[in-house]
Amino acid sequence: MSSSPATADGPPGVSLTALASWLDREHPGLRAGDLSAQAIAGGRSNLTYRVDDGATNWVLRRPPLGHVLPTAHDMAREFTVLTALHPSPVPVPEPVVLCADRSVLGEPFYLMSFVDGVVVDSPDLVADPVTARGTTTALVDTLLTLHGVDPASVGLADFGRPEGFLQRQIRRWHKQFESSVAEPDPTEGKVAAVLAERAPQSSRTSIVHGDYRLTNVIYRFDLSSIAAVVDWEMATLGDPLTDLGLLFVYHDQARANFGVMPDFPAAQGFLSPEQMLERYFAATGADSADIDWYISFGFFKLGVIAAGIDARYQQGKTVGEGFDVFGAIRDESFASARSRLAAL
Repeated sequence: MSSSPATADGPPGVSLTALASWLDREHPGLRAGDLSAQAIAGGRSNLTYRVDDGATNWVLRRPPLGHVLPTAHDMAREFTVLTALHPSPVPVPEPVVLCADRSVLGEPFYLMSFVDGVVVDSPDLVADPVTARGTTTALVDTLLTLHGVDPASVGLADFGRPEGFLQRQIRRWHKQFESSVAEPDPTEGKVAAVLAERAPQSSRTSIVHGDYRLTNVIYRFDLSSIAAVVDWEMATLGDPLTDLGLLFVYHDQARANFGVMPDFPAAQGFLSPEQMLERYFAATGADSADIDWYISFGFFKLGVIAAGIDARYQQGKTVGEGFDVFGAIRDESFASARSRLAAL
């Protein structure tokens, strides 16, 4: 299955001529010279590019090519949360400009600062067990920092609707699955129904990242700390344990070789998914009794995300390599969700 081709005017999804014209018209003086751009590998949903004017590097984010589901890939939402969190203790890139005009690149987009550092997308990048443990403790501790931010204190009091959050999330992701695929999936439907039937009562509200994992953060070059948390497209206000459950899922499925992330073995010093849970609950004192439900929801959500990515791949609307595994990831994720729910 081929991806959309690049053009002489830029990589797929970015017209450098159109981008330069818009910047000169709406933000004169921002760019210092001719623009160049290249896609940044790793993103499977929104598209991410490094843009350079000869003097400054930025990152451009825009929705995927092809059909975009309602309520998904909201660039203004990402820009809003970055703007709110940039002065806070949560490390995020600095937002630069937002463009809501679809006539420029076909979809809304924004520019943010380029954060130079390391994405730990392989255990081979970490030389020793002490550093390995430090990367994963920093991952949990940064999530704790995010969940400790008072939304109202950063201007995000109205960023979401915490009341009924879990039930609304189940309905939203089920609807997105139905919008992504041509045929219903009995396992997906069963999982959605059981999740709704057994949903716990949320005890806390916080800013929720929505897709938090090791490969969605950028570390400083010495791996001593996290320089930026990225990929905020699913951010909202809601139950923070949904972030924790999904963090567990991503790192648990890596051990099972599902294909989204490589394994980061505890034998090499990385915190295991279970140790991540222990560190989070020890720091917050939150009740862990319902964590298996949140993990099941995490598998369900990953299955829906994988279904959408696979649908775009089948339509030839993806940019880059590595998309051929997402059909299998969808099936494995729904099966894992159903298995965990059956054990509750």
